Amino acid sequence: MHDVLIPEIEENVPLPANAADALPDLTPEAEVEMRARTIRLVSELTGIPLLANEEDMEQAKALARAQLEDPHTRIDYSKYPNETIAMLAGMAARYNHMIVDDLAQLKLYVINRLFEEAEKADNSKTRIAALAKLGEVDGIDAFKKRTEMTVQIKPIEEVEKELLTVLEGIEYRVVGEKSVATDA
Repeated sequence: MHDVLIPEIEENVPLPANAADALPDLTPEAEVEMRARTIRLVSELTGIPLLANEEDMEQAKALARAQLEDPHTRIDYSKYPNETIAMLAGMAARYNHMIVDDLAQLKLYVINRLFEEAEKADNSKTRIAALAKLGEVDGIDAFKKRTEMTVQIKPIEEVEKELLTVLEGIEYRVVGEKSVATDA
């Protein structure tokens, strides 16, 4: 005979009033991702493929635009067919991640591509444009106007002596208003 295992049930544990109250608050992106994973899993389990039509694609684009325009708006995704939600999740996954882990990688990619263009371009105009862009890259700075400033640290006594020399070389003239008596 099989032993029957009955779990111990705690008493006085509050339960949510409905399933919606039991779910955590999710960001719109997390909610779409969760819904899409569920939709895909159900599709795989039932063997019914998700085939998005033109209308589903347009709805997904409109939802994405609405979410981008006002990220704080809560969209009721339950109003839309599974194909639309799956399409929206695919769009979000495609554009909502970093292409490179480090911006230094991106800079290196741009520099390498500019070198390729400068070397392989069919005409001189394209080669010159690629080289000009390379010259503007931070670190290369071929066209950057530079201003150099030399700072000299001198003892205060020497600075005072130079300042007094400059002041002694200045000619002083008193310029004043003419008085009425001298004009007459």
